[in-house]
This record gives sequence, structure tokens and C-alpha cells, in this order.
Amino acid sequence: MSKDIIDILRDDAEYYRGAGRKFMSNSDIGTLLNNPADYGKEQEDCLPFLQGRLFHTAMLEPDKAKAMISKAVDVASRNTKVYKEASADLGGEMLLLTKEVAQVEAMCKKMLGNLDFYDLIRADTNVYEQPAVGMIQNQMFKGKADILADDCVIDLKTTGNINKFKWSARTYGYDSQAYIYQKLFGKPMKFLVIDKTTLELGMYDPSSEFLTQGMDRVEQGLDVWSKFYSPEATHSIDTYYRYDTL
Repeated sequence: MSKDIIDILRDDAEYYRGAGRKFMSNSDIGTLLNNPADYGKEQEDCLPFLQGRLFHTAMLEPDKAKAMISKAVDVASRNTKVYKEASADLGGEMLLLTKEVAQVEAMCKKMLGNLDFYDLIRADTNVYEQPAVGMIQNQMFKGKADILADDCVIDLKTTGNINKFKWSARTYGYDSQAYIYQKLFGKPMKFLVIDKTTLELGMYDPSSEFLTQGMDRVEQGLDVWSKFYSPEATHSIDTYYRYDTL
């Protein structure tokens, strides 16, 4: 794939809503498996996504995070008049509250305050927000690495309960992400995780079983795409139903 498309995909607007739309992604696989009728539709912002985006931006591109933080509203809830007016002034955009920004800042401080994590995240040779595209199971995929390190691809995650992360990682499709990214970048993945409540840290390497499960998820998702959305699709998405054994 040409260097030009990689350079284009460095821009988040192009990656998510522009040129990147012609490539399959891990989030597409999740949609095809969990709610295929929503495939191709733009997802609305919600608080976990908004906080997660600030966390990633603050950790990887701190200068860009300032713009998000500057929009934060210092109120107790989104039901207040002040918040509604601030959101309306920005076209109805969902905004973070200052207390939510403080929570993200605490997470960043905690993760970077651990020497092992700091050394991984701030290594001099790291490349941040690095896109890649490639053929996987006869379909062109895209991915954007949080951190492309010398010997691995590092992905930052937040979780509501780190004690359950080994199981929620499968629920949220991190297995298929690990499979896709290891294919695209040719390096093993490493997940750096922080609990949003307790600020406990975790470092996780995907097992071969985890990657195999991810490969199977990608195959299942592409089967749904082929049946309902590919140029050779034989069925309307309106006819979709689940079939399984209990």
C-alpha cells in the first residue's frame, strides 16, 4: 500500500470518516457480530468514548488534549442550564465535565507515574498514532496503533473493573483487535490498562488462544458482511437473525 494513504490516514477525520471508510476495521467486526444492522453507520458520542478519547489524546498527543479540556463545563451534571447552553453553542456536541477531566488527568498521572509503564509509553523510538492497512482474510483492513514500539504494538485501555479485564477483553473484541493489529504491523500486541475507579494498573500480553479466538471473530464478522453487505450479498439485512445452540 502506498505511503500516501498512510499519510492521509494519520488525520483522524480521514481515518474515521473519510478515506478510511473503504477499509474494514476491528470496530466494524464488532458491529457485524453484535448489531449488523448498524454496520456503516456513524456512532454517536457517549461518555465512555469521550473520556477514552481524552485519555488517549492526553497520553499520546498532550498538545491536542488542550482543545478538548478547554471545552469542559464546570457543573455538577449535564442536566444544568449552563451545560445545555454550552453544548448548544457548539451545535449540540457532547462535552466533558471538569470533574470527568480531573478523573482522566488522574489516570494519566497514575499510568505515567509507574516506571515500567513510563518506559514503554515514552521510549524515544516510539511512533504514536501510526496507521496501517493490509489484506486479512481476503479483505482490506485498517488499524491505528496507539504506540508502535520497536518490538510490539502498545494499546492503552481503560476499564471499569480491572479484576474482570481478562474476560471483558473478549466481550469488547480486544481479541480480534490483537489479531488484526498483529497482522497489520507484524509485531505482538501489549495492552496497558488502568481501572477508572481504583486506578489500578495492568499489563496484558495476548495468548495464542486469545489470538485464535480473535481470528475466529474476524472470520465470523466477515461472513456476515459477505452475506448482507458485500457486492455479491445474497440477503437483505432485514432478514438477519441469530441462530445458535444453547
